Amino acid sequence: MHKEICIETKQNQEIIDITSQIEKLINITEGTCLVYVPHATAAIMINESYDPNIMIDIIDSLNTLIPQGQWKHDAVDDNGAAHIKAGIIGPSEQIPIINGKLMLGQWQGLMLCDFDGPRKRKIIVVIK
Repeated sequence: MHKEICIETKQNQEIIDITSQIEKLINITEGTCLVYVPHATAAIMINESYDPNIMIDIIDSLNTLIPQGQWKHDAVDDNGAAHIKAGIIGPSEQIPIINGKLMLGQWQGLMLCDFDGPRKRKIIVVIK
């Protein structure tokens, strides 16, 4: 089964916990859940979801490592840094489903990372 959800981001760089939206789609007892974002400047990540400061820290760290405005791609559409950040984090995560639940750790959550917002981002979820 595959489903799509749409998330509208509100900031230029934003990390949004999408765990609850993904959990609502699970309709099997055992299997896997693939979460994929088909955008070159967005990514999917598993990380701590309890403390929202983690999301800020991740964005701040990436901005330190990959500053704006110094990339060849910026001559095309001024978002070279967003492409690099999304490429490092990656477009997907796969999580086991056991007893009808995502097997995330106690503090883990699924995150949509948008590095070139605000935008409408499509997320594709495949559950098998």
